[in-house]
Amino acid sequence: MLSAAVSMAIALLGTPVAIRIFIRRGVGQEIQDELAAAGHASKKGTPTMGGIVIILASLAGYLAGHLVTADPVTASGLLVLFLMTGMGLVGFIDDFIKVFRRRSLGLRAGQKLAGQIVVGAVFGLLALHFPDRYDLTPASDHLSFLTDFGIGIGPVFFVVWVILMTGGASNGVNLVDGLDGLATGACIPVLAAYVIMGNWQLRNGCTATLVQNCYDVRDPLDLAVVAGAVLGACFGFLWWNAPPAKIFMGDVGALALGGALAGLAIVSRTELLLPILGGLFVIVTLSVMIQVSVFKVTRIRTGRPVRVFRMTPLQHHFRMAGWNETTIVVRFWLIGGVFVAAGLAIFYIGWS
Repeated sequence: MLSAAVSMAIALLGTPVAIRIFIRRGVGQEIQDELAAAGHASKKGTPTMGGIVIILASLAGYLAGHLVTADPVTASGLLVLFLMTGMGLVGFIDDFIKVFRRRSLGLRAGQKLAGQIVVGAVFGLLALHFPDRYDLTPASDHLSFLTDFGIGIGPVFFVVWVILMTGGASNGVNLVDGLDGLATGACIPVLAAYVIMGNWQLRNGCTATLVQNCYDVRDPLDLAVVAGAVLGACFGFLWWNAPPAKIFMGDVGALALGGALAGLAIVSRTELLLPILGGLFVIVTLSVMIQVSVFKVTRIRTGRPVRVFRMTPLQHHFRMAGWNETTIVVRFWLIGGVFVAAGLAIFYIGWS
């Protein structure tokens, strides 16, 4: 609670400072022609790269909580924050190119992917080290749903799996980040779920009591602290990012939040539960995949490409259909909340 409160206060008070600095330095959003046609032309020049505030507030909140309570930091917590910050750095470079070269596209797709792969691979390798006194490492080479299951896939395939998870989660949040407050608000209930699950795993850990449904998680309480710190930062930032947004998080924020969600899933041994908790991100990502696939296939076979949606990601389809932006945001938040509720229900049923 202390970490969440500190990070929220820093984000709430620090974001307007960042807005003034970005405006003074001309750090404004560039808008693609397609998005301008969808009614986003007025957003051009709105300060972006606000995700820097989210990252700094999360780190400060996490450290403040540990300093005040004199509780040592853990390998699991630091690794998730490393993944969040590393993904944010890739997004920062992308945003920097967009802003200072005055174009709507930053890094090439291959360059951004390479950066995400490097950060994900380093996280995956490190997560298999740092055993505690019970010989538990932050992650294991097993796949997991509510807990680890099956046989180990080995460190090489595990790192590949981590790269897929971290890349998928960060790009998923990035795709949802298309309307004012949408991605920030959609991440909040997922982070809240990890606060709840971290505390539940602490109370039912196998190191404390050997019962049938215990959890082999190295640092469940610290994972809840990390999730709480990022949650608080998102709350503070959303105050300024809600429609009409005074600032956008940019790729630096979207990739960082996606990295944080993936990291929490991996080290809490709930990897395959994340697509349910983050079902909204999955739906939006699928809309892009369907649109691109159908467009390419029909163009090759008939010479007349077909669009399934008016525009993707999915939120822009409804914008083109005439829906009010705030209506889309709130309804997508509700859909995201339903997925989180379903994920938590599955988590509890799996334990009981």
